[in-house]
Amino acid sequence: MTDSDSNSPFTRAIGLGRMSKDHFGAVNTPVYRASTILFDDVNSLMTGKAPYTYGRRGTPTSRSFEEAICALEGAAKTAIVPSGLNAITTAILSVCSAGDHLLMVDSCYEPTRHFCERVLKRLGVETSYYAPTDDIAPLLKPNTKAVFCESPGSLSFEVQDIPAIAAAAHKVGASVLMDNTWATPLFFQPLKHGVDLSIQAATKYIGGHADVMLGYVAANQAHAARLADTHGTLGLYASGDDCFLGLRGLRTLPTRLARHQATGIALATWLATRPEVARVLHPALPADPGHALWKRDFSGACGLFGVELKPVADTAVAAMLEGLSHFGMGWSWGGFESLAIPAHIHRTVRPFAANGPVLRIHAGLEDPDDLIADLQKGFARLGGAL
Repeated sequence: MTDSDSNSPFTRAIGLGRMSKDHFGAVNTPVYRASTILFDDVNSLMTGKAPYTYGRRGTPTSRSFEEAICALEGAAKTAIVPSGLNAITTAILSVCSAGDHLLMVDSCYEPTRHFCERVLKRLGVETSYYAPTDDIAPLLKPNTKAVFCESPGSLSFEVQDIPAIAAAAHKVGASVLMDNTWATPLFFQPLKHGVDLSIQAATKYIGGHADVMLGYVAANQAHAARLADTHGTLGLYASGDDCFLGLRGLRTLPTRLARHQATGIALATWLATRPEVARVLHPALPADPGHALWKRDFSGACGLFGVELKPVADTAVAAMLEGLSHFGMGWSWGGFESLAIPAHIHRTVRPFAANGPVLRIHAGLEDPDDLIADLQKGFARLGGAL
């Protein structure tokens, strides 16, 4: 199998990272479970000049996944880790040291904030926050080593001007990190927009089946060595089984994302017409404040978005959610199943403007008409609980 950069990423995801010639024609690289690797001679053992040296440092299965991601991301190096949060922390630790300043987007994934306030603070790294749509230039300090982005923002879905942020950060020598889990590398390629380290919770859409914990960091050439050093020094590793599932998910990612996108937009459009809804938080909708930036930089949308309800008691929201048939309640997304949970949005710079409760919706692969009918019944329960 060969690959061409001129092909659509939807086509490339099908063939990237395949090592059929090395595995007797097998379409998929087999699962390698290995710790000890044996060497033929002392020189190879002592110099480490061999394709594989130790299970933690890579196997054909992890290499297949790494090579596929590098090609999709346009990266010089990809580090595979056990979870999306681990990808976030590894990326930050690869560029920040004691005495450094990290500028963190205020719409970040909540565990990212927790890591900054607990671990980074203890390690002597200062974190300050910026609103996702603000100009970062006035907030940069002489010791700012990194600017962290998440676009669209977790729970609130603001779209950031990534090229502008990257330009401002690079002027002062700061690295730019981005959590790109929402779009995946199929709908947005961070490194092509000025980002230095692209972060993905492969647990979500790349895995796609709610059965694997996996993450990665993809680095440009300037950050490849420091990422590799941090990853190796921390002893990070993802099993052959998990890398195999990541590769398997990658093959159907284009088809699944197309369905997630279509269903998500259908649900969001319908929800925008409901009298119980104050606004829908979905950048692919023309009325969304981030739509122009999304349309400029992104080639698609996934199935995750938010809904602000008009003011209503928490008991009414619970009545709505607890009776849903096709939407589960769980702390993840990106799988084949639809999900709906209350979203409590924490902010440091300024409060998130919402008068009513916010829900986070993940549109799965079910029939959209069935999902709409389920939500319609949910709104009836909400109204009955008032």
